[in-house]
Amino acid sequence: MTDAASSLAPALKTLIIRLHFYIGLLVGPFILFAALTGTLYALTPALEHAVYHEALTATNAPGAERATLAEQISAAQTYRGDDAAPSAVRPAPELGATTRIMFADPALDAGEHRAIFIDPTTLEVHGDLTVYGTSGVLPLRRIIDQTHRQLLQGNIGRLYSELAASWLWLAALGGLAIWAFSASPRVDPTKHTRSARRLRTRRHHSTLGLILLIGLLALSATGMTWSQYAGANFFAVLKAGGWGTPRVSLALDGPQVHDPHADHKAAGPTQNGVDSAAFDRVLAAARGAGLDAGKIELIAPAPGQAWKVREVDRSWPSQVDEVAIDPASFALLDRVRFSDYPLPAKLTRWGIDGHMGILFGLPNQLLLAALGIGIVVMVCWGYAMWWRRRPAVSNGQTLWHALLRVPPMGLAITATIALGLGFIMPVMGVSLALFLVIDGVRTIAAARRSVAA
Repeated sequence: MTDAASSLAPALKTLIIRLHFYIGLLVGPFILFAALTGTLYALTPALEHAVYHEALTATNAPGAERATLAEQISAAQTYRGDDAAPSAVRPAPELGATTRIMFADPALDAGEHRAIFIDPTTLEVHGDLTVYGTSGVLPLRRIIDQTHRQLLQGNIGRLYSELAASWLWLAALGGLAIWAFSASPRVDPTKHTRSARRLRTRRHHSTLGLILLIGLLALSATGMTWSQYAGANFFAVLKAGGWGTPRVSLALDGPQVHDPHADHKAAGPTQNGVDSAAFDRVLAAARGAGLDAGKIELIAPAPGQAWKVREVDRSWPSQVDEVAIDPASFALLDRVRFSDYPLPAKLTRWGIDGHMGILFGLPNQLLLAALGIGIVVMVCWGYAMWWRRRPAVSNGQTLWHALLRVPPMGLAITATIALGLGFIMPVMGVSLALFLVIDGVRTIAAARRSVAA
């Protein structure tokens, strides 16, 4: 082994230990909060069914026939007191479930709709709630989701979750490296000194980290796909490689032909020009095109565009096919099947749905809750170790001291990797620069205190 190689290994080990310490000390609170809110988010599907049971559950009358979508829309319009057409409709996915008639509302945020929950057999209104996104998140889960993602502070708040996701994977791999290249401490179980307690906590911390390692990496990766900056870079790469999620084209080619029989099948034109009876015809056309999922959404067309019908069942196996339907002839214009997605797009879909606890239902949610609780325990153990040791800056245990011990070639490689990661994950890059500034100030202050002494 050369002198450079022999000096590089301990220097890198010291650097990894110091960086792992800084991640835990400075990013730990953000990771802790994300884990707490993520655990709560994972458990909300069961809470939603309890809290919104009346809105989600329809009368299960034996032998009762389901009303047409036009009749259900009319019931929702009567409840609203106007004839505005819905922007989207989700037919009852199964017996005993309600239909969601969703209306656009300028008072709501992007992605939100006012949903009227209609009993498809009795046409009674069972609920009036705000829903969000493709997964149809209800208000309780929406609040928890916003807290988890952006602290209810919009795009500025999203920086906190991106900071946590950007550093979580590096903290996990750093902990793995420290465990692999450090001797396991032997602790006399009869000793109760501060040092003995710290070593026992360290062992528990590293053992739990090894158990949760795969989950930590998966949470970090899938969390970053939603992030503001790293996520944008990720999807830019997918798009450049032709691996993005395909979507149906809603463009209409050629002149539109009016259906002469539409008026005979209509429940009357709506305020924005979309015929409520068209929803039934579009649903029939989509079913005929092969969309057989119970959970399906019909999206009314904008002027000059086609209807969009998509499956919204993200459980396993995923049913997220979608079609475009001509608003005049109700002919199939375009279709995208999940089976035709490129593999990176499929992995992205599964990763996000797994992160949300949707992919495998209850087992997925319980696993996420266990992982979140495990992260909380690990962070608390990490702070306990720090509190019992509290290393002094004067001992040379700083990030700058560790960097200066790395040989020039190793330092150049480390800097290149750091710059590359900072470019891909800007929040990580900026926070790393802050780490170095804080560490530099501490180092200079300690040196001045030493000289003064």
